[in-house]
Amino acid sequence: MNKADIISQVHEVLGSTKAEAERAVDTVFNSIESAMKDGQSVSVAGFGIFEAKLRAKREARNPRTGETVTVPAMRVPKFRAAKSLKEAVK
Repeated sequence: MNKADIISQVHEVLGSTKAEAERAVDTVFNSIESAMKDGQSVSVAGFGIFEAKLRAKREARNPRTGETVTVPAMRVPKFRAAKSLKEAVK
C-alpha cells in the first residue's frame, strides 16, 4: 500500500473529492512530521507512537576502502507500535 492507496480509501470513506482526501492525508502526515521536528512525540491511540530519537556519534567503516569514518550524532525518526496493532498483525 502506498500514499495513493491511502488517499483512495479516505476518498471512499468520506465520499468527498479526491483532492479533499489528499489534503486530509497530507495534513495528517505534515502534522506528524512538524511535531517530530519540534522534538515532540505523536501518540495515536491503538496505533503507536512516532518520535525523534538521538542517535549517538559512532565509528563506521567504508566497505570499499576499509577506512574508518566518524558518523556524526543525528536525530532519527522512530515508531513504536501499540499493543493492539501488534496483536492485529499477528
